[in-house]
Amino acid sequence: MYQGAWVIPRLSTMMFLQYFVLGSWFATIGLILSRHGLGSIVGAAFSVGGIAAIISPIILGMVTDRFFSSQKVLGVINLVGAVVLWTMPQHIYSGNASVFLLLMFCYMLCFNPTYSLTNNISFQNIKDTTKKFPLIRVCGTIGFITAGLLIGILGYSDSPVSIQIGGAVSAFLGFYSFTLPHTPPLAKGKPLSLRDIFCIDAFSLLKNKYFLLFILGTVILFIPKAAYQSYASVLLGTLKVDSVASVLTIGQVSEVLFLLLMPLFFRRLGFKYMFIIGISAHMLRNLLFSFGAAETFIPLVLAGIALHGLCWDFFFVSGYIYTEKKAGEEMKSQAQGMLIMFTQGIGMFIGGAVSGVLYNNTVTREGPEALSQWSTFWIYPSMIALVVALVFLFFFNDREADDTQASEEELNKERVSI
Repeated sequence: MYQGAWVIPRLSTMMFLQYFVLGSWFATIGLILSRHGLGSIVGAAFSVGGIAAIISPIILGMVTDRFFSSQKVLGVINLVGAVVLWTMPQHIYSGNASVFLLLMFCYMLCFNPTYSLTNNISFQNIKDTTKKFPLIRVCGTIGFITAGLLIGILGYSDSPVSIQIGGAVSAFLGFYSFTLPHTPPLAKGKPLSLRDIFCIDAFSLLKNKYFLLFILGTVILFIPKAAYQSYASVLLGTLKVDSVASVLTIGQVSEVLFLLLMPLFFRRLGFKYMFIIGISAHMLRNLLFSFGAAETFIPLVLAGIALHGLCWDFFFVSGYIYTEKKAGEEMKSQAQGMLIMFTQGIGMFIGGAVSGVLYNNTVTREGPEALSQWSTFWIYPSMIALVVALVFLFFFNDREADDTQASEEELNKERVSI
């Protein structure tokens, strides 16, 4: 089912718009909430997103796989998401935290399945996915970066207006999705299996002590990751940095650059030291934020943002590849689904909750302008990353996985994570 020469630009546009929606507000939602008296719920906002990440793939994944075409589901959930995004700002202005969190949960229920939907539409409608899919998927990263730059230039980094801009683009993408190539359900007519839906078979991988250590480390490392995702924009706002949304796109640019370097490092280091480098980058990023806040030295903070690609690619993207190798062909799909549940679901829930407690007991207590308290806040996730790095250094030694180094093809497939 291949659609000819025009399919690449059509799918690239889909990816660009989908990630533009998220890039317009997600990176700065912490700053937006803190500027409107809702700084105490920033961690909770990311936690409810974690709960949604656990629920939505099960429900919508089952529906899409068996009953409806992917492009139609993508269109519907983007239209619903547009309505949710458009109504969020009024509850930020009014300080209605409970309703905002409910809307955040509803939106993330809609958005989380778009990762697999956009990938599925692409994979089913192009030939030679190894070569062409990265070109399509990188347009998503470009969309995220473009949104951040535009919001920063317009001066909406700390404004709920940025959320409504995302809503408007989501509505446009919703209608555009119905024009995409027909992508029928792959599992139509197949019996519904609870083992597949809940990834039951993949849990057998946890019997392997190294894989169990990797999963536990992944969940714990989401605490410093969630701290960055939730509060980096708030810190930049406190330091009076202009165009916060634009500045944060440094992180997305670094994702692309470090991903291109990954094949070189894989051939020399293997999984253990790739993981340790990624974990150590989380520790260093938080230390740079801590020292930068204490000394009001913005270049240190910018250097921390530039480490985002190293943090994400060397640990989390490597983790997707590691999981695929441990699972093998028979349970590859289930294993990746389980990993998403532990990362974007359980990890984000715990990370958002813990970082929220840390913020509310350090920065919020003294007020967001207290830079000494900001310095204290970033020390905690840094020490958490240090502990995880030491555990991996002394206890992770899965040489069996290193016997087969990551190939260019596998790295291309994992570009979906950017």
